Amino acid sequence: MACKRLGQWSTLLVCLLILLKAESHPVGITLVENAVAKGAVCLDGSAPAYHFDKGFGAGINNWLVHIEGGGWCNSVATCLDRKNNYRGSSTKMEKTMSFSGVLGNKQQTNPDFYNWNRIKVRYCDGSSFTGDVEAVDPATNLHFRGARVFRAIIDDLLAKGMKNAQTALLSGCSAGGLASILHCDNFHSLLPVGTKVKCLADAGYFINAKTLSGSQYIQTFYSEVVALHGSAKNLPASCTSRMSPGLCFFPQNVVPQTRTPMFFVNAAYDSWQIKNILAPGVADPKGAWKNCKLSIKNCSPSQLQTMQEYRLQFLNAIAGASSSSSNGLFIDSCYAHCQIGTQETWLATDSPMLSKTTIAKAVGDWLKGSELGRNEVYKKYSNKSLVSNWMFNVQLVENHVKNGLTPGIVKISSG
Repeated sequence: MACKRLGQWSTLLVCLLILLKAESHPVGITLVENAVAKGAVCLDGSAPAYHFDKGFGAGINNWLVHIEGGGWCNSVATCLDRKNNYRGSSTKMEKTMSFSGVLGNKQQTNPDFYNWNRIKVRYCDGSSFTGDVEAVDPATNLHFRGARVFRAIIDDLLAKGMKNAQTALLSGCSAGGLASILHCDNFHSLLPVGTKVKCLADAGYFINAKTLSGSQYIQTFYSEVVALHGSAKNLPASCTSRMSPGLCFFPQNVVPQTRTPMFFVNAAYDSWQIKNILAPGVADPKGAWKNCKLSIKNCSPSQLQTMQEYRLQFLNAIAGASSSSSNGLFIDSCYAHCQIGTQETWLATDSPMLSKTTIAKAVGDWLKGSELGRNEVYKKYSNKSLVSNWMFNVQLVENHVKNGLTPGIVKISSG
């Protein structure tokens, strides 16, 4: 019986691997070697890198530049840790990377972008590509040059054909999603006049919220990132002219003044934010949230209520993003972080949907300026408190909260 069961699991695993292989494809790495002479380097001084899958057919003059995520480093010690892995050195990066979701090359699974020039920018600076410190301490050999890296990669892509772009979309996930917000207008300014430019942020709308204990942990953390990397001069001036540079790492303080159209994909119960903004270890010294953070099935009724309250803070913070008619939003009630780079959440039979609309269709309609849904906000209510995406299954977690109806929001506007 045990052998039979093992055989069944083996068959399932093989089928799963075949499915993944069919829905993703490997793309080789490109090193921007000439950037080193300009000081545009990763934390360890190595060359910037990206993966480039060339467009074809009708998409040959359209460009999607997607920035990898991976958190930040706010101290010399944490940056030294990154320096020794692929988060801080291109010498540690894999030579190929699988593309899927918004980066996929199949029309059936990525109808709006499959034939575009699709680029994944590797994240190796720890500041969402905002840093620029000239001095390098010989004791650490740390280079804080994220802003130079971003510019060097964009310049390299312009030379490889992006200067002829008809449409260009800057996107990113997590810290890369934040980078797509902070660099949105800057990216637009680097493209030729006449190019249609927009930005797409996936799980990049980090909010300035207090922890369980009432401390301002994430605000302090971001201020330390900005100070260490010398980021202030590379953050949007429309924000730094009004408030402390550290506060300009929060999209809620940047987006209302951003001129370029943007689309935001985010979970209202963003799993990274709940684990690291609401309930970081420093705010939970006794580990009361440890099991809850591992799986929301382990959360107590009071913990779920706290997460519901965080969701309300998130929705209030992102409200400013909908003030522009050229912006769009897809805010679902999943317990997830980053949804456009994975086929299962981007476009599949069991993908998250709001008003019968997948993330892929919502983004595509917004990009094309569809009349469908113009200036309307749709809400889908669930009688469950959270939706958890895990290993290709959408799992409903029972509602332990009094006011458990949790709306997701999709807004598709013309821009």
